[in-house]
Amino acid sequence: MPKGRLEGKVALVTGAASGIGEATVRLFAEHRAFVVAADIQDQLGHQLAASIPSNSITYHHCDVTDESQVEETLNFTLHKHGTLDILGAFSGILDLDLHEFDATMAVNVRGMAATIKHAVCTMVQNNIRGSIICTTSLAASIGGSGPHPYTTSKHALLGLVKSVCGELGAHGIRGNCASPAGVATPLVCSLFNVKPHEVEEAMSSKANLKGVVLKAKHIAEAVLFLASDESLYINGHNLVIDGGISVVKNLFSKD
Repeated sequence: MPKGRLEGKVALVTGAASGIGEATVRLFAEHRAFVVAADIQDQLGHQLAASIPSNSITYHHCDVTDESQVEETLNFTLHKHGTLDILGAFSGILDLDLHEFDATMAVNVRGMAATIKHAVCTMVQNNIRGSIICTTSLAASIGGSGPHPYTTSKHALLGLVKSVCGELGAHGIRGNCASPAGVATPLVCSLFNVKPHEVEEAMSSKANLKGVVLKAKHIAEAVLFLASDESLYINGHNLVIDGGISVVKNLFSKD
């Protein structure tokens, strides 16, 4: 696969310090994008930026639940690079009870809405034909695959992207989602107190597609496709990366 698919483009990636966000930052850098990696995990974020020798990655602290921080991060990106071509919005899995339902929605929906809002303002004002990619989840398409607050928030985020893509299209801006099944990220393993191989074995047993184990890099590659000119006419799409879990029921399975 040729490198340089994002040559010279500027990307802002939220939730960038670990997991799928980190994998996306690294892949974007390989394809010669300039990336502002935003997160609240400062130590991991600075380590990520320092680990990429091209100096194309800059870490910036941003809590997406605080709209003023989102706006400041967009301004930081513009000041440093002069433009913004790609927004990759990633949020962590939060297994919260009903008492903390609002916290889940604040991160996964309101935080993403604020980020999209300010990114789009930047793109429209500067006449940039940009790309917005939000990572949702298998839980955005089917119920029973995650806690109720998480599933609700991911359905809402998918609905938000579908809703705004028509408005964005008039400005030449694309809005799409990438929806992975369970990935053995550090956050998932810590949250559910499981080992990476346990997550991978559980998901592989459910997937119709055998012989492939879903990794964070696979999600990053899907995001790269949605960010690149290779997907220039794809808008309002939910790219599901789940090995067929959501669409295939194997009648001959013993499960």
